Amino acid sequence: MSRRLPLSNRCALLAAALFLATLAGCQPLRSLASDRLVSIGDAKVQRSDYEAAIVEFERAAAWNPEAATPYSRLGAVYRKLGKYERAIESFVEAVRRDPFSFDDVLNLPQLYYSSRRLADAVQAYLQAVDLRPSDFEARLNLGVCYEELGNHALAVASFQKAIELDPNRPFAYVNLGVAYSAQGKQYEAIRAYKEALERDSNQPTVLVNLAHAYLKQDRLNIAQETLLQAVRLSSECAEAHEALGYCRFRMRDLTGAMEAYQQALIQNPNLPRSHAGLGSILMLQYLENRDRKDLHDRALEHWHRSLEVEPDQPLIRQLISRYQPGTTGHTAVLLSGGGLD
Repeated sequence: MSRRLPLSNRCALLAAALFLATLAGCQPLRSLASDRLVSIGDAKVQRSDYEAAIVEFERAAAWNPEAATPYSRLGAVYRKLGKYERAIESFVEAVRRDPFSFDDVLNLPQLYYSSRRLADAVQAYLQAVDLRPSDFEARLNLGVCYEELGNHALAVASFQKAIELDPNRPFAYVNLGVAYSAQGKQYEAIRAYKEALERDSNQPTVLVNLAHAYLKQDRLNIAQETLLQAVRLSSECAEAHEALGYCRFRMRDLTGAMEAYQQALIQNPNLPRSHAGLGSILMLQYLENRDRKDLHDRALEHWHRSLEVEPDQPLIRQLISRYQPGTTGHTAVLLSGGGLD
């Protein structure tokens, strides 16, 4: 029966192997030593001893500078620790040594995206797509990066390719709809959102997107029906209530709009557009009944709350300045979209 050597003896043998490798410059022995250090590092990762694992992986990289694995392991540990720049540096080194390792190649754009280095993420995803053209996730995420960079045409092309690879993923159609809508192609966006809903009808946020596409076409009635459906699916969906408030504001149903905006703020008190919309409605009510100074004050407070959440709203700032106490002669509120334009 074979017996395992004591740990002290095994460490001594490893040290001896490392010493011999140094003397002989023997690549097989150096690779063996590096692989052994990677295994030790992996064991430390399993115990969540990440700092000690980093030491082992760095030693492994020093013993075999041509090996990609130690750098790949370093990248994974740094990623766990949230040290994205160090993780990127490690995966770059891993890919340099093994440009055909798809997992390492794919780690890079994910990290670039997390670091908001979108242009770098695009280039890295292109490398991943070139390496494995049939990978759905790489195609989809490449489209997301293009979309966030404002390159809607390339985003559409990437989402369409992802859908060709797997036509049953609802969120691919959702992303396609967003990209089409950004191009002003509302009919195409509507078709994409409906495709997503055909694959999964329980998506209130997709119904909200669909309703916004209808609103951009001034199809107010069907937009309202779509938003009511979203609210029925999820009464806690603040975005659906907010969009319903906007839709009703445009329909001149101020009572219904106020109710919807208030419901939105119950679900999420920090929605700047809901505060802006409520401020507009209250100011309109005040202008019809100037004895109700409370309406005037509440309107201003909602506008202030809107700016507290989202300061970059020049129109809201103008309205606050225009309707401050002591100003006179104003007969209309300029927020034609109820705060959502």
